[in-house]
Amino acid sequence: MPKPCEEMLVDLWMSLLLLLWITCVPCVSTTPVLGPSERTQTGGSAAAAVASGLGEGQRLLSRAKRGWVWNQMFVLEEFSGPDPILVGRLHTDLDVGGRNIKYVLAGEGAGTIFAINELTGDIHAMKRLDREEKAEYTLTAQVVNADTDEPLEPPSEFIIKVQDINDNPPQFIEGPYRASVPEMSAVGTPVTRVTATDADDPVYGNSAKLIYSILEGQPYFSVDPNSATIKIALHGMDREMREEYLVVIQAKDMGGHSGGLSGTTTVTVTLTDINDNPPKFSKSLYEFTIPEDLPIGKMGGKVKANDRDIGDNAKSTYNIIEGDDQGMFEIITDSQTQEGILRLKKPLDYETRRAYTLKVEATNVRSEPGSGGPFRDTATVKIVVDDSDEPPIFSKPVYSLEVNENAPINTVIGMVAARDPDSTGSQVRYFIDRHTDMERQFNINADDGKITLAKPLDRETDMWHNITVTAMEVRNHSQISRAIVAIRVMDINDNAPEFANEYEAFLCENGKPGQVIQTVSAVDKDDPVQGHSFNYRLVPEMLNNPNFTIKKNPAKHDAFRRQKQEMYFLPIIVTDNGNPPMSSTNTLTIRVCGCSSDGTVLSCNVEAYVLPIGLSMGALIAILACIILLLVIVVLFVTLRRHKNEPLIIKDDEDVRENIIRYDDEGGGEEDTEAFDIATLQNPDGINGYLPRKDIKPDLQFMPRAGQHSGPNGVDVDEFINVRLHEADNDPTAPPYDSIQIYGYEGRGSIAGSLSSLETASSDSDQNYDYLREWGPRFRRLGELYSVGESDRET
Repeated sequence: MPKPCEEMLVDLWMSLLLLLWITCVPCVSTTPVLGPSERTQTGGSAAAAVASGLGEGQRLLSRAKRGWVWNQMFVLEEFSGPDPILVGRLHTDLDVGGRNIKYVLAGEGAGTIFAINELTGDIHAMKRLDREEKAEYTLTAQVVNADTDEPLEPPSEFIIKVQDINDNPPQFIEGPYRASVPEMSAVGTPVTRVTATDADDPVYGNSAKLIYSILEGQPYFSVDPNSATIKIALHGMDREMREEYLVVIQAKDMGGHSGGLSGTTTVTVTLTDINDNPPKFSKSLYEFTIPEDLPIGKMGGKVKANDRDIGDNAKSTYNIIEGDDQGMFEIITDSQTQEGILRLKKPLDYETRRAYTLKVEATNVRSEPGSGGPFRDTATVKIVVDDSDEPPIFSKPVYSLEVNENAPINTVIGMVAARDPDSTGSQVRYFIDRHTDMERQFNINADDGKITLAKPLDRETDMWHNITVTAMEVRNHSQISRAIVAIRVMDINDNAPEFANEYEAFLCENGKPGQVIQTVSAVDKDDPVQGHSFNYRLVPEMLNNPNFTIKKNPAKHDAFRRQKQEMYFLPIIVTDNGNPPMSSTNTLTIRVCGCSSDGTVLSCNVEAYVLPIGLSMGALIAILACIILLLVIVVLFVTLRRHKNEPLIIKDDEDVRENIIRYDDEGGGEEDTEAFDIATLQNPDGINGYLPRKDIKPDLQFMPRAGQHSGPNGVDVDEFINVRLHEADNDPTAPPYDSIQIYGYEGRGSIAGSLSSLETASSDSDQNYDYLREWGPRFRRLGELYSVGESDRET
């Protein structure tokens, strides 16, 4: 389909504009002048700008009719000067004939970074430009009427590109660095790699092209100028000689040429340890003196093999490779100090061997590949055994002895033996640890160690006796050793057999001859080697028993009747097979019972056969009546005895005796009836009979005196009453009887004495009652009474 006329016209205008721009570029006044390569870049950008500016038909048509042309891209280098710099100049063909126009600039940085001369169209950069902050700016220019600001042409967009200059030095962002490499590494072994960055444009010029060099650290290390890899440059670097190195690396831009900028960083290189040093004993000969009584497992000495390496490379193990054929010693490694600890595995004996010469080897735990195995070193250890006073040694740790249980007192059971292992050979004395022989069954001879019997033995009580015998040096009592003596009591036939249980057999009345009544068994406390064998027989006087035989205990006849005899006691002799044999007599109880036809026991009691004895019913009633009469007599007798023992004093409400009870115990109130026992507070002198009892009727009969009688014709009632009152007051047999209960006695020897005023040896005149006035209003009246009495006595 043919294109519309409008589109063909647009294509034609685009071609004309491109041709016009190419031909007019050399004539346009712009600053700065571009080089060949820069012109190529600029021309391409201008063409792209023209192409993008002709997007839509009508709009591009109107823009194509504008009357002014300028570069679509300006290139400006970074600068640091304070003065404005001309970027470029805009010009339009409308600026002829003195038309009143002006240029207007808008977009990024317009009015602040960039400014335009409204009359001439010159664009200036007013501030310092930094490509690293912003590489290009997009602005819009337009021609408007100077009076009315009415646009005379459509706005046109252009770009200002900031060209890079070498104004940023290289920087090591991650520095300073730390690295490590094994010692003795080969030349060229990589250590680490450093990285520097440059903020300049890497695609324009050589501003960002970096070259690395080493300023410090030679001749030990080198650096690759392009990759910045640090490598080993010297052979045989030994950590034991020097462990740490400081390397200074420089990065320079502009390809390392003069005039370029540079930056530096430091790299701390540490040589790590490898196992390149063998262990070395500090001495070739070690000498130790060890006492012969050194306990097993205790340290006897220390050796040390030093290693210049560190960590696991310095760890060594120790071994005894010569001189210890008997396995007396062992050597272990202290994990903290890396020392060899020489310890005892078996007890030493000065009298047997007094010196040992050992050869000890120290071997590294780790080894480097290709080194020919782990490093090692040897040393000689000489051990001198020092003599010590040792305790006695028993010939056996445990002694086993036997004795018969019927052995007489002072029988020698056996003996123990101990010797002093020291060269001096001290005499040894023996003792029994009585904590192991609480019953003191045995004795021991202190000089020769013979053990004897001190008390009779009974195997049935204790079959074994385990005692501890102590051996002590006579010269040094602190040297003691012990041995266990196990004494077994051997059995003899000294116990007679007995029934295993208390048997009670049941025999039916209708039992048949030969019937088995009971099977019995016996036990014996003895324990013969050949085992138990018992013989059962009846006692001699029962051998002709018409009723029973011992052979399986069968009944001989069937004439058993409970009415005749309810129980039978059958003595049986049991004899064992010991030497000499022992026997005992045991009784078998046989009860006659009533049984059913099949032999089941129904009843073994005799109550059903009480009536046929011969007693009549009347006799039974008479016996019962006699029992009841006896009970009645007993009840009457108890009642009379109870009335006879009643006291003569008046009880309860009729008791009008004057009881004087004084005590200071406040007790628990009216309900406290168990506060104390009154009897314990009574005067012991009165209890022992020093004071008469006045609460019972006296035995002395008082003969009253004849009273005074008035004349026959006169009656003096007042005198009669006084006479009778006087007689009653002086009659000790007349109730009520005086009762003096003293509860205030504090005991013999009390400095306070008795609290009762009765029977006191002091008189009222010795008492001072002035303190009653100080006791308050409740005791005021009492104080007045006593005060009055004192005043009366004084007057």
